[in-house]
Amino acid sequence: MDTCSEDPHLGGASWLLGFTSLLLSVCGALTQSSGVRGSRVEDSGIPDSLKRMQGDSVLFHVIRNEDLPPGVKLEKMFWGIALGSNWTAILQVVPGSDDPEWFNFQDKFEKRVHVLNITTLKMDNLTLEDSGLYRARVCYSNETQTDQDFPLTVYEPVPLPQIRATVPSLTPGWCNVTVECDTTGTRENLTVSWESEGLPKELEQRPAPGPVPNPWTLAVTLPLSQPSASLTCVVRNQVDQKTATRVLGDVCGHGECMLPEGRGSP
Repeated sequence: MDTCSEDPHLGGASWLLGFTSLLLSVCGALTQSSGVRGSRVEDSGIPDSLKRMQGDSVLFHVIRNEDLPPGVKLEKMFWGIALGSNWTAILQVVPGSDDPEWFNFQDKFEKRVHVLNITTLKMDNLTLEDSGLYRARVCYSNETQTDQDFPLTVYEPVPLPQIRATVPSLTPGWCNVTVECDTTGTRENLTVSWESEGLPKELEQRPAPGPVPNPWTLAVTLPLSQPSASLTCVVRNQVDQKTATRVLGDVCGHGECMLPEGRGSP
């Protein structure tokens, strides 16, 4: 569908054939942004992406084309999903009407999509399958049209991490601890960082030894004179973060290992 005069009821079947590849390509290529924006199809560059967590809501708001003469009015608005240079209209909104006209995927979106006004659409209870490139096509009274794109990526909530610790060796006054920030499920789209409290600055936190550096595992040398020192692992994705904290004195107490060597703590 290239112009406002073409039939928006067409194209549903062809969109279904390409939807899986759309999700894979869009999720891998979107740029980072926290705002709600659009970009006209004439603009160069990639439009800012919208990042949301599963179960959240998102607003799509269309910005009027500044190049239009003052007397030109908006006649109708189409909302759809884009796949490359093609797109499929989902619904149409016209000024003065509270109810949209549905063309495709009504069963999928009707209970979750709300027309707040002629230029603003809200989608609730987002699912991972909602990730994609949404497009608003605006038709004006002077027979011109503009497009605004809204790339959307929906992420799962970050799983709650926990810190597992072992004590591979003890020396007089010191405890050499290896800790791992552990999460359930896949670590795809997740990053991890470490924060410490009560450790001397000269004691450098370092990745655990191995052929490939693993940021999820950390080796720390702890002075037994500072049993209250702690480590926190911070796990995040684009929209969420969770933390876990472990007091190292719980592992190395009073100069003795509180866990059998090589065994993870709960």
